[in-house]
Formats: sequence, structure tokens, C-alpha cells
Amino acid sequence: MSTVLDKSPVLMRELAAGAVRSLRKRPSAGVSYPDTRLVLREMRADPARLARYAHLCGFPAMARELPLPYPHVLAFPLTMRLLGARDFPLPLLGLVHTSVELVRHAPLPVSEPYELTVYVSGLAPHRRGTEATVVTEARRAGELVWESRSTYLSRHRTADGPASAPHPDPPDLLPALLPVLASWDLPGGLGRAYAAVSGDRNPIHLTRLTARLFGFPRAIAHGMWTAARCLAEYGDADAVRVEFRAPVLLPGTVRYGASPEDGRFELRGRDGRVHVSGRAGEGA
Repeated sequence: MSTVLDKSPVLMRELAAGAVRSLRKRPSAGVSYPDTRLVLREMRADPARLARYAHLCGFPAMARELPLPYPHVLAFPLTMRLLGARDFPLPLLGLVHTSVELVRHAPLPVSEPYELTVYVSGLAPHRRGTEATVVTEARRAGELVWESRSTYLSRHRTADGPASAPHPDPPDLLPALLPVLASWDLPGGLGRAYAAVSGDRNPIHLTRLTARLFGFPRAIAHGMWTAARCLAEYGDADAVRVEFRAPVLLPGTVRYGASPEDGRFELRGRDGRVHVSGRAGEGA
């Protein structure tokens, strides 16, 4: 079932409504999900907001095309309406972004309007709860020019035991280190800064207090900021898959490593813990 909107939802209203509805939701295994597709036509990027986003994530200023992750930002109000709806079974509050795949099929001119579609393609059991897959599509003049698949984890008690916060991989399971090409000191306010340019004001990203309500010792960086920052450092790519393996606590220091020969990249902490791993290029 498709619902066509004539304008983008008011994001703060969707977040507030989703937060209130979250209080009445009790996630569990085996729940069903709505087949709703939200469609927004004639969506354009705001140049000033795009410029702030590019600066924060490290993309070139005044580019003629949208950065690969940016349609995700344009569609974010639709995603929040979908995930915060009464008939969506998982609570919006505390959802953790666990992976994203981005594919650009054609150029994405900054000045062009796009038709955006967002829908849930499935729910799957996870060792820490239930994971939802959200598909986002962007069309220009009827042609599919960009798409993404994101997974979001709702942590709750499972057959294996109670929900738990993400934990580091044991040393013997850590993938081989990639050559370190950059090191970034991340300020404590990074989550609030990214929230201002993306609209993603999930409380786990904003302050120590609000993050602790969901089991994190401090605020954590947005997964989409880490993905965007890695892509900006890596360079242009038409396809990428990124896995958010462990939260990046703020403030903190991360090291960016990459292997241009096979498209792999990663973010690690000072202790070698893998926070983000990804692969760019065809077949990512």
C-alpha cells in the first residue's frame, strides 16, 4: 500500500510522536510489520543544509552532485514516520542502526528534484533482539537513480537471554588491520552537530544522560556520520556496504584504515576495536 505525501513530514513532530508511541510498544520475536510505502515527490536538497552536512562529514564544498549518503538524509523524515507509526511493532526510541548499503545508479545533481520512497522489507531475529530492514529509493524523472538498505536493531530479551549492549569482538576474531591513513579526534558534541544537519535526534547520540537510558555509557556517534566520513576520506564510489560493528563513544579517537586495492575500509579505536567496517565499489 503506497501513501503519497505532498510535502516532507515535520521531523520533530514525527520524532515526538514516535517517542510517545514507543512507551506503549513491547518488542518481541515473530511480530509482523506493515506493508506501507511512503512516497514523497519533488524533494530537493536545501543548499545551506547540504553545505553544513558536507563540511561536517568532510565532503567537498559546492559539489554539483549529492554525496552518496545524502539521499538517506533527505528521506529521513519519511523513515521516522514509518518507524514511528502505530502499526510498526518496534519502538522508535533506542533503535540502533547496524548496517547500510548504498548504491548510485546514475548521477545525482544537487539542483534536481527527486521522488523518494521508503518501506520496510522485513523483520529478522537477532541475537540481541529484532532487526528491521528499511529500503529507501530515489527516482529522477521516473528512473531509479539511488537506493539503500538499512538495518535497525531493537534490543529486547530473546531466547538466548536478556538484551545487552554491543560488546567488542574477542581479539582472535578481529579482522586483519588495514593500513592506517588518518586519525580523527571526535568531540563530545559531534552527535548534536550531526543531528542538526541530518535531523536524526535519537537520544543515544545527544548526551551522556540520554544515552545511558538505553544502556550506553556515553553518547555515541551516528552510524551514518561514520559511514559518510569514511566515504569522504575514501573518495568517490557508486556502491558501498557498511557495518556498524561497535558504538563509537563520544568524545573519542578513531583511526581510519583502508585498502584501495579491494575497496575495504574501517574505523578502529585506540585499543584496536573495530567500530565500522565497509567495502566500496562494484559488488560491495
